[in-house]
Amino acid sequence: MQTFIKIHPMDKVAVALQPLASRQTLSVDGEEILLIEEIPQGHKFALCDIAKGDSIIKYGSPIGIATCDIKKGSWIHTHNMKTGLGELLSYTYTPQHSSLPEMKETRHFQGFRRSNGKVGVRNEIWIIPTVGCVNNVATAIERKAQAYVSGSIDAIAAFPHPYGCSQMGEDQENTRRILADLISHPNAGGVLVLGLGCENSNIDVLKEYLGPYDSERVKFLVAQESEQEIEDGLELVKELTKYAGQFERTPIPCSELIIGMKCGGSDGLSGITANPTVGAFSDLLIANGGTTILTEVPEMFGAETLLMNRCENEALFTKTVELINDFKTYFTSHNQTIYENPSPGNKKGGISSLEDKSLGCTQKSGSAPVKGVLAYGEQVTTKGLNLLSAPGNDLVASTALAASGAHIILFTTGRGTPFASPVPTVKISSNSLLYEHKNNWIDFDCGTMVSDTSLETLGEELFQYVMDVASGKQVKAEAAGFHDMAIFKKGVTL
Repeated sequence: MQTFIKIHPMDKVAVALQPLASRQTLSVDGEEILLIEEIPQGHKFALCDIAKGDSIIKYGSPIGIATCDIKKGSWIHTHNMKTGLGELLSYTYTPQHSSLPEMKETRHFQGFRRSNGKVGVRNEIWIIPTVGCVNNVATAIERKAQAYVSGSIDAIAAFPHPYGCSQMGEDQENTRRILADLISHPNAGGVLVLGLGCENSNIDVLKEYLGPYDSERVKFLVAQESEQEIEDGLELVKELTKYAGQFERTPIPCSELIIGMKCGGSDGLSGITANPTVGAFSDLLIANGGTTILTEVPEMFGAETLLMNRCENEALFTKTVELINDFKTYFTSHNQTIYENPSPGNKKGGISSLEDKSLGCTQKSGSAPVKGVLAYGEQVTTKGLNLLSAPGNDLVASTALAASGAHIILFTTGRGTPFASPVPTVKISSNSLLYEHKNNWIDFDCGTMVSDTSLETLGEELFQYVMDVASGKQVKAEAAGFHDMAIFKKGVTL
């Protein structure tokens, strides 16, 4: 079994695929490397002497700067390196084109074709509050409505959140856009929009953001205008289940799938196993005419030029530069450090700097050209790889992916997490120990790449797994009954 990996020929470090003992001798590119200290799994060791101030190279790119002289065979981590990133940067467009896998056959999944032509992978009833004041009412309706889950109805779920009132400016716009996006999402066969009546983002205001809608599919209830809002809500949900229950799964080409890509609780193996597997999946789906969305902009810092140079044209390159620099400005406008990353869990798993984290994170994008760049709350319209403006926070970013149109989210992790999102969220482990230890959370294991499974094989297996989920297979969070959402908040609360 392989015990370490040198990711790129230019790298000055290798990564331990299992714990390595001190005084162990390894052969790397025909050269003997004597480890002079223990190297934990997922952590890096030096393949050559690195002088203080020199760049440390991983993934073929700098991941930081040595803060002291580092001897060959030494453990490299936060104690002897730091980020090399600066503030706002200038970029030059240097297009790099790549080829996608050849499409062998048209693949299909069993999904729901909606009356407006859109496609869903679930047939759920969603209860969406316009304001946090009616969260408890929404969850009470959800609990009592479970008796209506039958036939082709997959679930009835409420999505409480704390916003919708006492917000200003962009925060209020974000809330309205995200709620309208979710109301329109084709994974919901029917939606009950539950308002209070006096909130800023009340139902009448929200309808302006929603635009034309199917009155059989979307029902509205203003709690202040109802004598018994829970009972009235239940009656409306009952009507919605009758309407949505008419939909049945039919074969749909995978070219109509939209898949979101996100990572969280990464470790030193995430950029070697799980994230490249998602990248291989993304290339396969795009080769089949489908769409993927990559987000968490702060975790692109340090790897952004790789994405910029894959932009299909200079206009998209310019939008990607704005995507990156706008987020940096957001940090500095709040007097926060741009590079306050990675997290304690990331560091424990072997990630030493934001560049280290970002270069691993962007592996999820595969090799496809960037076809679209989306603002927060903007719905995807262009097939292929899209970049979405959203923060790194797991719940906020995953909700943003769903709001932009993702039917399913692929979430890679080296640490594990039980959270859900408004759409099926596939948890993908970077190491097999996590998969075995938290099998109630993790859906798909990429740790097998360390032993005997090729990237190509895992990419194909993940593709088939996604087709199964799109056809109705529940992920672990769904089986547990979990549904989460979170909206990006930037400013003042009144």
